[in-house]
Amino acid sequence: MNKISNYFRDSYKELTEKVTWPNWIQLQQSTMIVLAATLIITAVVAIMDLVSNTGLNFIYKLF
Repeated sequence: MNKISNYFRDSYKELTEKVTWPNWIQLQQSTMIVLAATLIITAVVAIMDLVSNTGLNFIYKLF
């Protein structure tokens, strides 16, 4: 039981004293980076889907 209480005590201490939390500006910048990367990856996947769909439809029409 002592190990469990030590674990929770140490976890709380780490979260309150040792972790450096981002400020509001850093949080906004990180969010914008993640949002932009998500949009770019989504666009790349959509283009790949469109190209493969068009190519396969062309091949299917040949046969």
